[in-house]
Amino acid sequence: MTTRSTSQSWALDIALALGGFNALHPQAKGTMEQLGHDHTDFDKVFDLVQSGAMLPKAWATIAARAEQRAAHHERNDFARTAVDLYIRAAVMWGRAQYSIFDATDPRKLALRERANHCVERLSELRGGLVRRVTLDFDDKQIFALLHLPEGPLRQAPAVILGPGMDMIKEDYLYAAERYYTSRGMVALSIEGPGQGESRANGVTVDLANYERAVGRYLDYLTELPGVDPQRIGMFGISMSGYWGSRAAATDPRLAALAAFEAPTGDFHTLFERAQPSFKNNYMYMAGYDNEAAFDRELAARMPLGDLVGDITCPVLYGIGEFDELTPLEQALANYELVNAPKEIRVYEGEFHPLGGVAAEVFRFGAEWLERALSGEFATPGRDVRHYVHHDGRTTDGTADPQWWSGAVPFAIDRLRTVTADKKRNPSIPSHNC
Repeated sequence: MTTRSTSQSWALDIALALGGFNALHPQAKGTMEQLGHDHTDFDKVFDLVQSGAMLPKAWATIAARAEQRAAHHERNDFARTAVDLYIRAAVMWGRAQYSIFDATDPRKLALRERANHCVERLSELRGGLVRRVTLDFDDKQIFALLHLPEGPLRQAPAVILGPGMDMIKEDYLYAAERYYTSRGMVALSIEGPGQGESRANGVTVDLANYERAVGRYLDYLTELPGVDPQRIGMFGISMSGYWGSRAAATDPRLAALAAFEAPTGDFHTLFERAQPSFKNNYMYMAGYDNEAAFDRELAARMPLGDLVGDITCPVLYGIGEFDELTPLEQALANYELVNAPKEIRVYEGEFHPLGGVAAEVFRFGAEWLERALSGEFATPGRDVRHYVHHDGRTTDGTADPQWWSGAVPFAIDRLRTVTADKKRNPSIPSHNC
C-alpha cells in the first residue's frame, strides 16, 4: 500500500458512499457497458456499496445471480440467452477479484475460478469460437482468450485487444464479438505481465516485458492458420495504449495501433495526483511493496519520450480533454513526436474513461483498425487531427481545444516547430518532450 492510499482511503469511501462509481470515474458506466456489463447489474452492485471494502462482495453477489440465471437458460436450451448472461457473470467475477491485491489469497483464486467457469460454459455454447490460450513466457505462462469468427478463416486480419491496468482478458468478451469477429476478424484479448491470471501465475510487469509479451502473442497469431501475418493490429485502452505504443515502437510485425486514454505523459500525474488506487494496483502488478524503490526503479523510467518516434505503423490516439492520468498538453506533445502516419481525436469534456463516447470509440477504433490493416492509412506524412465537440460538431485539422483561443502551451509549440523544421531538414535531431 502507498502512503497516500493509506491516508486517503477515507476520502475514497466517502466518494463511493455519496456518489457511487461515478464519483470516482465520471460517466464510466458507458465504458463498462462496452466491456460486457449490463447497466442494471452495475446499478445493483453499487446499491450495495458504501465503501471500497464492500466492492468484492457486491460484485460477487450480483455475479452469482447472473450465473445462476445463465445456468437456468442453459438447462432449458436457450443457448444465446445463456451466453449473454455468462458474459455478464464472467466480467463481474473479474471485478470481484480485482480489489484483492494478493495473488495467493484463496478468495481471489476462488473468484477467478468462477470467472473461468463462466467462460468455459459460454465457449461450449458458442461452439468453441472463444478459446483459452496459454503461452510460455519467461519460464512462466501468460494467458489470453482467442475469439474466432464463424466459418473458415482465409487470410483474416487479427487484432490484439489490450486491457487497461485494472482490466482482464474477459473484459473484451462482448466487444470482441460485437466489433471484430462479426466483421470476419480474429481477436485475441490478452493478459500481459502484471494482469489477471498472468500476474496470479507470477509474471509481474517491468519496464519492457509487456511489449515482449505482445511479441509472444504476435508469435501465436502469425502461426495461427487462416490469419494474415501481415495484418495484425492492436487496440489498447488506458495502460494498453501505453504498452501498445511501446510494442509498436519495438516490434515491426504490429501493423496498426489504436490507443485510447493512453498515459503518454510524465506518470507523475498518474501515480502522485490521481486516485491512490492506481499506484497501489501498479505496484501490485510490478511486484513492489516498497514505494520508494518503485518510484526510483520503475515509475521514473516509464515515460515514453522519444520512443514513439520509432513507431512505423499507422497509429490512432484518442483522449478526453480532461483525462485525469495524462494532461492534454502532455498527450499532444507526445503526439508531435510520432513520425509514423498518425491520427488523434480529443473529446471535449471527457475524462479518462471516455464514458460519454465509449460506444463511438469502441466502434470507431475497430473500424479504423480494419481499414488500417487493409493499408488505407499508410501514407507517409499522414497527420489527421480532430477536436470532437460535446454538442456533436467536430473541428477538423486541429485537436487543440477552442477555448485555448489559438494559444498553445510552450512545450507543444516548441515540438511543432521542431517537427516542421525536421520536415524541411531531416538531419535535425529529435527532442524529448
